[in-house]
Amino acid sequence: MERLNASQEPMIKLDNIVVKFGDFTALHDINIEVKEGEFFTFLGPSGCGKTTTLRTLTGFIEPYEGRVYVRGEDITDVPIEKRNIGIVFQSYALFPTMTVYDNIAFGLKVKKMKKDEIDEKVRAIAAKVDLSDEQLKKAVSQLSGGQQQRVAIARALVTEPAIICLDEPLSNLDAKLRVQLREELKKMQREFGITSIYVTHDQEEALTLSDRIAVFNKGVIEQIGTPNDIYNHSQTEFVCNFIGDINKLSEDIVTRLTLKGADIDPTWNHYVRLERIHVNEDQRPGVLTVKGKVDSREYYGLYIKYYIDLGSQLIKVMERNDGVHIYDPGDEVTINIDPADLMSYPPKEEAAE
Repeated sequence: MERLNASQEPMIKLDNIVVKFGDFTALHDINIEVKEGEFFTFLGPSGCGKTTTLRTLTGFIEPYEGRVYVRGEDITDVPIEKRNIGIVFQSYALFPTMTVYDNIAFGLKVKKMKKDEIDEKVRAIAAKVDLSDEQLKKAVSQLSGGQQQRVAIARALVTEPAIICLDEPLSNLDAKLRVQLREELKKMQREFGITSIYVTHDQEEALTLSDRIAVFNKGVIEQIGTPNDIYNHSQTEFVCNFIGDINKLSEDIVTRLTLKGADIDPTWNHYVRLERIHVNEDQRPGVLTVKGKVDSREYYGLYIKYYIDLGSQLIKVMERNDGVHIYDPGDEVTINIDPADLMSYPPKEEAAE
């Protein structure tokens, strides 16, 4: 097998991966490097290529072009079962009539390990993912969705893979359980120190779990970076719009910013995050103050989201709830927009005829 320079070796390297299904190109020149022990997320809308990339890494899909490396070894042509990669599917893919114990032990039995060694490993991993001895005896179908998810993770981890891949593992759960298991997933990943590839379309999930994120769009990667890079320093207009909530500023507000001395191109598209705008704040030099009227509000407890009518546009503002300064629909207010908080992008070129 080919080897990369050992001193530069990432844990995973996807090198110029192209995937085609007939005449359709699903992935265009995908380049990703993942460090050992990193929690790395593939994020994007449905059909953007994130699961296709995961399946190329795990061996379910053969790339049309490009190579897959793990620890510097070219594994592009290595069979799935010899890649030492654990997989947790969206559906969990558990055996419903088998016990929890037998589901977790399945991969070890395939490896023809001794019975006592299998028992030791199954019970050790079950304890780490909070599955009791009583639950190990039950059929998988008797467990809740959250417990089944833990079984799927235990089954993937028990064979001690170098990498674990999780394809939308929380999407079938209710919102409260999703948040709870998200915390448990991150805790487990830290404890095991295992290199993790996580696929999701949920921005909040990606931001809270990841060390780094690759944002996919139509088979290409728009940006790779930390959650802070992706959210506060979005490299493309797609990333800026896809991650979190944001305001696109109207031509009128952009003109007023330039008249105030802001060094921005009025022909570009300018955006500002909700939490960067404040209601009835003291005026500051170089910051645009605009009068408006509260149109409506959404109360979230920790914060309040206001929709403020500026005349030329309805702007969204996220204010921390101090329990004192709460504005009602119809109240006249001012907002401040600091040019330093803008994310700006050139207008998209018109498609050629």
